[in-house]
Amino acid sequence: MESYKQGDLEAFTLLYQQLYEPLYCFLYRYTCEEQLSMDIVHDTFEKLQKVKSDYNRQKGSVKSYVFQIAYRILINKLNRRKKWRTLLPFLVPTAVTSFSSDEKLAVQQAIANLPEKQKAVILLTYYHDLTQEEIARILSIPIGTVKSRLHNAIKSLKEELGEVCYAERRVQ
Repeated sequence: MESYKQGDLEAFTLLYQQLYEPLYCFLYRYTCEEQLSMDIVHDTFEKLQKVKSDYNRQKGSVKSYVFQIAYRILINKLNRRKKWRTLLPFLVPTAVTSFSSDEKLAVQQAIANLPEKQKAVILLTYYHDLTQEEIARILSIPIGTVKSRLHNAIKSLKEELGEVCYAERRVQ
């Protein structure tokens, strides 16, 4: 990142290659929309070019900095979409995702059913292996809030997935 801040475009290309896939995966798991996720990744790297000088290595990793930018863009887009959904619901795309197994679908659905704030913490923790400190920086919340949201999200997932598993066992 330091060489990129100095204007090294090869460093930017390398950063893009390293972070594109994990960033896209986070966004896709959060939104279940391929095009929206790709747009946000593109917007994130565009924004990074404008705010690269704001990065401070002492405040966290480059990965957490980029994820923070992406998360803020995601929330802004989703908030705008909610506004449009209430005014013109037919303009907002809906995502239909198919998975290879019922278990993956059940987990994906359970995560999708989580409140927005809990969903972000679960995805960043379990799918992107970020520390609670990094998640706190990305979401701009205290670490105690990260811990609380993570605890509540896990509790909700256990309850929902437990019910799904129990219902499947009764059907068999």
